Amino acid sequence: MKAMEKVAEVPLPFSGISDSVTERGDYNRRLSGWLSDCHGVWYNVSLIVPSVLFVVYLSLQAKKSFTKLSRGRSYIMIAYYGLLWLVSVLNIAWCSLQTWECTSGKEFSWNLLSLFTASGMLFLEISLMAFLLQGNYTSGLDALTRTFVVSGIIVGADILLKAIYVFAFEIPLFIDSEETTQRVKWGLWVVHKLLLTAVYGVILCMYNSKWREKLPARPAFYNYIIAMFSLNVAALFACGLMGNDVGFGFWLYNLTTICYHDFYLPLLYVTFLADFFQEEDMRLENAYYSEMKDAGFFDADWD
Repeated sequence: MKAMEKVAEVPLPFSGISDSVTERGDYNRRLSGWLSDCHGVWYNVSLIVPSVLFVVYLSLQAKKSFTKLSRGRSYIMIAYYGLLWLVSVLNIAWCSLQTWECTSGKEFSWNLLSLFTASGMLFLEISLMAFLLQGNYTSGLDALTRTFVVSGIIVGADILLKAIYVFAFEIPLFIDSEETTQRVKWGLWVVHKLLLTAVYGVILCMYNSKWREKLPARPAFYNYIIAMFSLNVAALFACGLMGNDVGFGFWLYNLTTICYHDFYLPLLYVTFLADFFQEEDMRLENAYYSEMKDAGFFDADWD
């Protein structure tokens, strides 16, 4: 009997397997909840995948970009490239942590992350518009300082107002829900989108007026203004619908949010930075061609 009791006290080896299965089940549930909670799987995946791919692209081009920036010695391009990296990392964090928006106890962290991410992207928007209004590229430190100071003042005021709304008045600017409608919140977003739409509209009108020569003669800039004007018009319309309890507005607002966080940073890179890097490549190719021509490599072509 004692021998049987000792055998009964020995833990069965299946208990370890059961614990392992339980842990895997908990992990799968957490992973599933991370992707499906709040706005759903497709919303989260459509935010995460493009933002990660863009940062992977920047990483693959980082060595070449650093080399070209060091050779070009353009303060504006160096500053913008650094800001692009910073905001891209914030954007990945914002896209990947959507579950915080609907998690109790994470409201403060979500609001803080959303505030810094939105402010970083807004700073890039405003500073780029300032460069457009200056007419052409310039590498002067004075121009960079002047532009960044003006942009910093505007964005600083925007951060202060949003922080007061969110943390003092507890207006859920960054927490979106189809069931609850906050008229004050959507009214604030209407004003925000209306101001951006107006600025982009003014620049767009300048491209089609006698002041066109004051803007950079680059088609990429014109396409950038059209894209941002269209996106802000759609976001303004969506906020107006949400303020009036129209359910379609929530779907449209989510669509504009996905488009903004997925495509704005790549659009900025293609419009403002890619040309600089390509021009550097062309300058190097022309220099190599000139050296080879001087050395007589192409003399046989004239025979």
